[in-house]
Amino acid sequence: MMLKEASISASNGNLHCVEHRGNSNGEGRKKRLALFASGRGSNGEALYKAMQDGIINGEFVIIITDHGDAGIVERSKGWNIPIVVIERSDFQSKADFELAQLQALAPYDVDGIVLAGYMRIVGAPLIEAYEHKILNIHPALLPSFPGLHGHQQAIDAGVKITGCTVHFVDAGMDTGPIIMQNTVPVFADDTEDTLSERLLPVEHATYREALALFCNDALCIDGRIVSYKE
Repeated sequence: MMLKEASISASNGNLHCVEHRGNSNGEGRKKRLALFASGRGSNGEALYKAMQDGIINGEFVIIITDHGDAGIVERSKGWNIPIVVIERSDFQSKADFELAQLQALAPYDVDGIVLAGYMRIVGAPLIEAYEHKILNIHPALLPSFPGLHGHQQAIDAGVKITGCTVHFVDAGMDTGPIIMQNTVPVFADDTEDTLSERLLPVEHATYREALALFCNDALCIDGRIVSYKE
């Protein structure tokens, strides 16, 4: 079951619709996106394939990872997309690390940042530079079970349904406005691994749909409510 917020209150002065250069409704040039990844890169690969298939009106123009041995490095071979490794241990301060990220992005003129298994809290400089333009996917139904090990948190809590959440990134940990959610059942004999395996294809499908809306300029934000333009 897909959980959506589909209403728009056009009269509310706080309504903000996320738009980029080019025409709305998917017309005009593809949206230029940066992919941030720390791990195996399965969500990043699923999104890349959806772009190649024309499902998402966007393209990754740069990949940034904080681990030189991350799986995304191997997965993206042959994509012809520049990969920049920016490891926290190479910088004396968090501020220098975040400045390096901004400097790496600058030449690529990106419309948005897609976090796919990126295991660091995004710093204020990136959030301020790309407000309402950073997307993340989390393996739980936020606001429940934020942070690490969302699958295990769900099992330990005894919930019968869990899922994934695509959201805009703000200064908190998994606290940004929710774009889209989808669900899977939790079985009595589930482990973190079995639940993760069941949820992964649902994550791929949910992120594809949410990013397609973002690239079609179809998302509006009113406070914490994200709605979809027709």
